[in-house]
Formats: sequence, C-alpha cells, structure tokens
Amino acid sequence: MDFAFTPEQEQLRQEVRDFIAENVTDSVRAEVEDAMDEGHGEEYMKLRAKIAERGWIGISFPKEYGGQDGSRIDQYIVEEELARVGVNVGLSGSGGPAILAAGTEEQKQYFIPRLIRGEVTFALGFTEPQAGADLAGLQTRAVRDGDDYIINGQKMYTSSAHYATHIYMMARTDPDAPKHKGISIFLFPMDTPGVTVRPLWTIQNDPPAPMGTTYGMGRTNETFFEDVRVPASSMLGEENMGWYVGAMGLNLDRVGASRYLISVRRDEDIVNWVKENEFDGHSPSEDPEVRDRIAEMWIEAQVCRLMTLRSMSIVEHGGNFTYEGSAEKVWAPEHGVRTTEGISQILGPYAQLLNGSIGAVEDGVFAHNLMGSFQSGINHGSVQVMRDQVARRGLGMPRG
Repeated sequence: MDFAFTPEQEQLRQEVRDFIAENVTDSVRAEVEDAMDEGHGEEYMKLRAKIAERGWIGISFPKEYGGQDGSRIDQYIVEEELARVGVNVGLSGSGGPAILAAGTEEQKQYFIPRLIRGEVTFALGFTEPQAGADLAGLQTRAVRDGDDYIINGQKMYTSSAHYATHIYMMARTDPDAPKHKGISIFLFPMDTPGVTVRPLWTIQNDPPAPMGTTYGMGRTNETFFEDVRVPASSMLGEENMGWYVGAMGLNLDRVGASRYLISVRRDEDIVNWVKENEFDGHSPSEDPEVRDRIAEMWIEAQVCRLMTLRSMSIVEHGGNFTYEGSAEKVWAPEHGVRTTEGISQILGPYAQLLNGSIGAVEDGVFAHNLMGSFQSGINHGSVQVMRDQVARRGLGMPRG
C-alpha cells in the first residue's frame, strides 16, 4: 500500500495554497471568525464563489448534480487546505451524502446543486431534551394528514438553526413501533410557519473562543415545532426507516477533511507552539518528557488520518462502508481528549487562561479547547453507542 499522495495530488495541494495566499484576505478571515456563530457574510460568499468556479466544491459528487465526478482524495486535499484557514467548503455534515444515497431524484436535483453552490445549508434536528446519547428515544411527532405531515415537538443543540435555510430532522411517525423503528427524516425550510428558534449560549460565549478552537461556538439553539405542516415529499427515504437513513448519513458525514482536522488540529497547534516559544525561560522542545508526550500524541493523530483515508478509499472503490465511520468516531474524540489533557499538563496553570486573559497562550486557544474537548465524545453519537455499532456491525457480535 502506498500512503503517499501522487505528484498530481501534490500539485493540486500547491494550487490551493497559492489560491489561499492570494484570496483569503484579512477581511475574509474576520468574516470567517464571525461566521462561527452568525453564518457567512458577503466577502465569504464571494470567496466561495471563486472556489466553486475552480470546481473545488463537491469534487466527488456526480456531474449531473453539479459535482465533478472526481476523486474523494482530491476533494479531501482541497477541503483540508481550506479548512486550515477556517474556510469550510466540505459537504460532510451537510446532509448531501445522505440525500445522494437515499433521496428521490427530485430531492437530489433540488438539494445537491444548491448545497454545492452554498444556497442551501442544513441545521441538524436530532437531539431532544430527553433524547441525546439515546437518540432513538426522540418524541417529536410527525402525523400524516393527507399529502402532508404535521410536526410537533422540540429539538436541542440545533447549532446553525438561526441562519440555516433548511433543517434535516428526525421525527417519530409510528409511536407504537419499537423505538429504533417508526422514525422518519424530513427536509424542509427553516422559515416554514410554526418553527421557532431560541438561542442557547455556550460556555465559549464569554469570553469568545479564538479562531481555531475545536467546538468553539458561542451559540447553539433550541428549536420548537408547533403544528408545522410539511409536504410528504419532504421525507428523506422511506417512512419509518429514518433511523437507518440517519445512521448511514452520519457514517458518511464522518468521512472527510473537516472531521480529520477536528481530531488533529490541537496536535499541530501544540507542536508549532513548542517549536517557536520559550516557556518560563526555557524551550519546551528541549524537555525530553514534553518531546515524548508530543510524539505519542502525534502518532495517535496519524491513526486518525489513516482511518479517514481508509474510509474514503472504501467509499471511492464502492466497498461496503459499515462500521468504519463508527470506529473513527470512537478513536478520534478520545484522542482529542487525551491530547487536550496532555497539552494542559505541558502548559500547567497557563492552560486555564482564556481569551483576553493576561498571559494567555495563543489567545487562550488551548484553554478553550479544554472546555470544548469532552463534548466531542457525545456529538453526533456517543462513543459508547459507536462502540456498540463497531461490535455488532464490524465484529458480528450479538446484542447484549
């Protein structure tokens, strides 16, 4: 197996880096930082249009829906370089892969080109007050009424709901079925009558987390649905099969550069800081214990990279992608927690100084990472649930 990129792929990487140097200006960077909580501004959208003109968004998506029929590895390279400067053009987490896999032709024709152009963005409506890690316990109801469904309920942590154009949500369509069955997925506009979004301010809000913080959003939301009427055509996949469509979509959404960077950005940040700075009068890079700990973290980070590349290879070659995304979802968040704790031990009390504090290291990014790291073991499925999926789907073990 050759783990290196081809000369053509390295050339593509350099083209993206040259593009970033020329086009990612200070004003764009400022908008990117604001977009973490408020959505994208005019400068950012102009930049995104330039990226789209080069065919760098949705590279691996079919041409008939606005993609390039290209390589997932090429797509990964472009997304990785842009994500490092805060410009996220990846379609993992967008709902796009699930729509391609389970959507009707009408849904594909409508949503995929608009996702690629940035005209449609989805908020994810899964978690509820009483259904988080145990998502199958959700209670939001969708009742059939002629050619429509009427939805009532509440969702929590719908982070982009205040600026997203649409929501990708689970609702219970058969309350008498076992909890993993009787669930369906709906795609509909956020401005549909009866939808109310209310902010939930996070621990990262005051002081605000600096650019580059993992899970540094200062705002998430709770979203309420009161007699929300949506057409039956807004259902993704078959009725009562939403749990399986959603699990497949989340698995596919975990494959990409943005997920990989969430896992390893902290490792790269501490390596760069240690190499370039003195700490209490000496260079941490000369401390054998620090060097040993960072080497251990870096090796784990490369496991994250290889797991991501394995998943992309399986999907690209038409393989059976079952438990691999769940395995990544176990390894990467737990690696992130170990890395954050290791960095805190290296920095000592300075690791607690937040953005704006006197003596804060790198604008407090390591302190804010510490506050955000533990939620990665719960977001988009807890690591305990993922371990169960690896055991049953990957190892063929029976349910306990």
